[in-house]
Amino acid sequence: MYDQLIETLVAAKAWKATKYISDKEIVRVSRTRYQFGFDRGNLELTLTKGKPNYAEREFIKLCKKAGEPFPVKKVQLKYLPQKKKNPKK
Repeated sequence: MYDQLIETLVAAKAWKATKYISDKEIVRVSRTRYQFGFDRGNLELTLTKGKPNYAEREFIKLCKKAGEPFPVKKVQLKYLPQKKKNPKK
């Protein structure tokens, strides 16, 4: 289970990968962020297993409303927000 999350996170170059085990338990892997992004030579990951946070509970409510069975098969990915480009004056 953890291998699948780590491989998905690295292959997609995402910031966070979340797997929903049940409506009360999740497994999350996230990269350590630095001021200028990720690339510092080493890959640092944080693995969290436990209760879902607020945003994840909202997603679980939507899954239940849609009739999605648990565990959710797809891994949810989150990417870094893109910088806004300022128009030239």
